[in-house]
Amino acid sequence: MRFHSWCPPEAAFVAADEMGMYLEIECSSWANQSTTIGDGRDLDRFIWEESERIVREFGNHPSFCMMMYGNEPAGAGSHAYLTNFVATWKERDARRLYCSGAGWPNLPVNDFLSDSSPRIQAWGQGVKSIINAQAPRTDYDWSEYVGRFQQPMVSHEIGQWCVYPNFKEMAKYDGVMRPRNFEIFQETLAENGMAHLADSFLLASGKLQALCYKADIEAALRTKDFGGFQLLGLSDFPGQGTALVGVLDAFWEEKGYIRPEEYRRFCNSTVPLLRLPKLIYTNQETVKGSLEVAHFGAAPLEVTSTAWTLKTKEGKIIASGKLAHRPVGIGNCIPLGQLEIPLDKVDVPSCLTLEATLGDYANSWHIWVYPATVQKVADEAQLLMTDRLDAKALQRLQEGGNVLLSLRKGSLPAEAGGEVAIGFSSIFWNTAWTLGQAPHTLGILCNPAHPALSEFPTEYYSDYQWWDAMSHSGAIEVAKVDKDLQPIVRVIDDWFTNRPLALLFEAKVGKGKLLVSGIDFWQDMDKRTEARQLLYSLKKYMCSDRFNPSSEVDVEDLSILSSAKNQK
Repeated sequence: MRFHSWCPPEAAFVAADEMGMYLEIECSSWANQSTTIGDGRDLDRFIWEESERIVREFGNHPSFCMMMYGNEPAGAGSHAYLTNFVATWKERDARRLYCSGAGWPNLPVNDFLSDSSPRIQAWGQGVKSIINAQAPRTDYDWSEYVGRFQQPMVSHEIGQWCVYPNFKEMAKYDGVMRPRNFEIFQETLAENGMAHLADSFLLASGKLQALCYKADIEAALRTKDFGGFQLLGLSDFPGQGTALVGVLDAFWEEKGYIRPEEYRRFCNSTVPLLRLPKLIYTNQETVKGSLEVAHFGAAPLEVTSTAWTLKTKEGKIIASGKLAHRPVGIGNCIPLGQLEIPLDKVDVPSCLTLEATLGDYANSWHIWVYPATVQKVADEAQLLMTDRLDAKALQRLQEGGNVLLSLRKGSLPAEAGGEVAIGFSSIFWNTAWTLGQAPHTLGILCNPAHPALSEFPTEYYSDYQWWDAMSHSGAIEVAKVDKDLQPIVRVIDDWFTNRPLALLFEAKVGKGKLLVSGIDFWQDMDKRTEARQLLYSLKKYMCSDRFNPSSEVDVEDLSILSSAKNQK
């Protein structure tokens, strides 16, 4: 357990001694922005004196295994100062491992490195990170980067994935502290007409948060010769603008969207892992990948085979098998066997679960399979698909026709939601303290049973089949069109702004019916399997008698969706 820029009291050392936990202690400083280290300030002397006090008081505790100056240092003289700090302590007391600082710098004198680079979302990376900019896969790791250094490396503060506030948590503040931040967020949610969606936003964004943590942790476990990964925290951090990065709340209690046994499947001493170059397939393709295991248990595993199954949501087994291998030693990137699974038996759009079981340990992943040839929609000719509400589209609506408005990515004006930086992942740390660091959204919320999604299997929350839509879209601020519109697919907004955002909504316009998509169904459609399937599902719905929007919108109110240039 890392103690971020502080040293705990003796009770923590005693408890860790009894539990067998390793503690990484920092000498009570975060010398960055407001001060620096190694530049002759009073802090330089304080760190030396504090480190001596810490070792004098707690140095005999067996749990005191690692020590560093503190967190993320800055200063022109920091490298020289920290080199001397580490070298001196290594010579004076060899009972523990020493590192210059959490996050950086990677100095040759360090016993181990704490590095912020090996993670799926770097600070300031926005929507250009692996999880946001690259199609879903499970075959990447940090081996190339780790291989540049000689010392063991521990990744610094991975995760930081946010979830929507749990307003039920407010009742737990029964002492002198009050959750004023949550009170403000709850008020603005109600002001925007979405108070009834608070629990749904929590659960849906929580499922996405858990997906992001699984991706981060598994990438670390797939990395050869990695020293380990360090999550910033398991619980929420109410400070720094409200960082709701925990799968547990600020009271270290569950929030309702992931159970401990689920988390242990991908975060444990022993974890089966999958390497696949992609997670989206057609039924003319074959899943080709490999299974491996990261095992850091107390002793080698005598298990000599791994069972795997590929099954539907209903439990129907599409394929299964056993992979024979040697007993599993200590380490990671230990091969369990190759997979080659034809998907020609999957004749309907499906979300399948690939599960691997190694003795008492199991892990699973979703893959999506869609028909290679998307069917034609009967009576599709009655439907007009357009990227703008021009004269032709308006004429079709006036005549009682059906119009699908698919906005091109980047065309949505700022006042209608174009300024929202939408990404697949959850928000990283938060937007308030990071001056609007992207992405600004927390995934989707939908009704999986809505007929518009009948040919596009989904749950109520974001999973990887939504990566394409989120990556080729704008989040429409539907209240700017009509405050009573209820989206088919919502985008969960940042809790600081709580705007009603949509990917898809429908309305009656004059005599006609309109479905508006913030998803761009124009760009590179030949390369976008999910987009073709989702578009087919929408068209099929619009050409059926189930397409009967309950809301009515005036043409003038829709003009906000297009810039003046696009309306011509």
